[in-house]
Amino acid sequence: MSKFNKIENNYWRNFATRAVLSLVTIAVIVLLLPRRQSKLFNYEVGQVWRYPALNAQFDFPVFKTDEAIKAERDSVVRQYQPYFNYNDDVEKQQIERFRENFKNGIPGLKGGDWVNYIANRLHTLYQRGIIDPTVETQLENKGESSVRIVVGKEAVSESRDSIMTTINAYERLFMDPRLGPNRTLLQSCNLNEYIEANLVYDKDRNLAEEDDLLNTVTPASGLVQQGERIIDNGSVVDEYKARVLSSYEKALAEHNAGGNEITSTLIGQTIIVSILVILFTLYLVLFRKDYFVKPRNITMLYVMIVIFPMLTSMLMRYNKFSVYLIPFAMAPIFIRVFMDSRTAGVTHVTTILISAIAVKYQYEFIVVQLVGGLIAIYSLRELSKRSQLFLTALLVVIGEAAAYLSLQLIQVDSLTKLDGTMYYHLMISGFLLLFTYPLMLVVEKTFGFVSTVTLFELSNTNNELLRRLSQVAPGTFQHSIMVGNLAAEVANKIGAKGQLVRTGALYHDIGKMTNPAFFTENQASVNPHDKLTEKESAAIIISHVTEGLKMAEKYNLPRVIRDFISTHHGEGLTMYFYVKYKNAHPDEEVDPEPFRYPGPNPFTREQAILMMCDTVEAASRSLKEYTEENISKLVNTLIDNQVAQGYFRDCPITFRDVTVAKQTLIERLKSIYHTRIQYPKLNTKE
Repeated sequence: MSKFNKIENNYWRNFATRAVLSLVTIAVIVLLLPRRQSKLFNYEVGQVWRYPALNAQFDFPVFKTDEAIKAERDSVVRQYQPYFNYNDDVEKQQIERFRENFKNGIPGLKGGDWVNYIANRLHTLYQRGIIDPTVETQLENKGESSVRIVVGKEAVSESRDSIMTTINAYERLFMDPRLGPNRTLLQSCNLNEYIEANLVYDKDRNLAEEDDLLNTVTPASGLVQQGERIIDNGSVVDEYKARVLSSYEKALAEHNAGGNEITSTLIGQTIIVSILVILFTLYLVLFRKDYFVKPRNITMLYVMIVIFPMLTSMLMRYNKFSVYLIPFAMAPIFIRVFMDSRTAGVTHVTTILISAIAVKYQYEFIVVQLVGGLIAIYSLRELSKRSQLFLTALLVVIGEAAAYLSLQLIQVDSLTKLDGTMYYHLMISGFLLLFTYPLMLVVEKTFGFVSTVTLFELSNTNNELLRRLSQVAPGTFQHSIMVGNLAAEVANKIGAKGQLVRTGALYHDIGKMTNPAFFTENQASVNPHDKLTEKESAAIIISHVTEGLKMAEKYNLPRVIRDFISTHHGEGLTMYFYVKYKNAHPDEEVDPEPFRYPGPNPFTREQAILMMCDTVEAASRSLKEYTEENISKLVNTLIDNQVAQGYFRDCPITFRDVTVAKQTLIERLKSIYHTRIQYPKLNTKE
């Protein structure tokens, strides 16, 4: 029970930590977003403009006056024809009820089929259409002259005078030359009870149609573009300029002017930022749970989401430089190098959408920056050389410039109106993108990641630790190089990280430097294990893992490399000495723990690959004959045994990956040991 409580407490603690991180991210972004107050002007029509010449800081529409908008809306409403649905069931029900109630005839009327005659007259009235009197009053108040009657899928326009109310229909019934003279008798039959509105006002459809028509009445009658002169100092404010100034003030209000506007803007910013951050968090929970549970991964992602909107807000707040100077593509490059392309793409989209809240021209900003980020992700699959980053920066600048040019061509009607200032900003941004290379070291040290550049540096055999390994334990050094080559090829075949597993392979056996002579690859002729018991030998063999971890910590090897040292044997047994001990003590129940490696078992695909390649490469040296059959049998037996022992249960490696690994190892070992086909012998006569 205590163990369960501990697991549950850890779960809620981790959940609370990540929830707080998300809330802090939202709070920091919202607090940094600009909410500037804009200056308002005092002016009247016919007076001189006392302020300096005013230019538009952004595009804004010239709004119509409230009276003009109301007149246009009233005109649209007057031309509108409301919809009425024709209900066949009303006529059917009422006439059937009339026939049933008077199936024995009309009291007081003799001669002729009065029931059928009256039923036919009711049918004629219903065919013309009957509406409720209150609806008729509403139509009259609105000045509607015609309506549309919907029968099935067709709508027929009819004059309002051609349809009747229930009251008019009752009166029209007695205009009939046969029924009129008998009105006194027929009034006792209460024929008005059989007259009901069969044209039903379609409220939902009419509201939707009216809204659509009213939406065609635009509140603006023109557009003032950024940089355009609104009014000069000393000019007289006429009615049109007054409308332009009024529209400009409304636009300023929409750009967060005034206390109420600031409050509403703050609420809106909080909502949209919360939505975007929550969606990003859900992406991690649903598709990248391994990143979500690791503090360094999720911290780096949220930091990236905060930094770039923060820089955008600062530039917009002080209005000193263009936001296009910010190298937004830097964030997806970092995430692509340290994580994966999919996460880089989602993070970049989230960052750009949040940053767009602070900018003026959101559409072009989003398009240009998304293009640049996607190009950076696609062009930089693995950063191993500075030249790769230079090419990526060049492609990003070209792509963003092309996107901006296309938007300009859509908006302007002449090439002479193209603005070239933006292209200088994009080039400066591309130059700043080159600083990704030195900043990568800062990100590595801050969040504990290992880049491909660092892996290349660690795999240099001239560094101190590997050079010492080659001198103290040359056999182990050669074995590590062989394992690294095999593991890298397997990793490349199954889509794992080849450079990572190669580097891990070079260091996985560094612990053997403590007692190199006790490992067969370093022995010449004397085997020191002959003078030791099986348990003592097993302890020395096992110690190369713990000693390797001590060495790795001493030389500050990254955590990801140390994990290869601890997992390359997993929780397996030193099988040679374990079996030898069991054979020497047949009557004893042998405890396997003294012969077991400390583990843990591999928990990444790269670690599983190293375990397979390490075992196969070491065992391949014991083959007496390097035939294709022997190599295939050795590889399949060893790896199948590892799978059966459950060494790969904790890592996301698939059966397909294991199959590809087997095939790759067989082919590589055949190539290494130069297996040849068996040539037939020539039969000769004695």
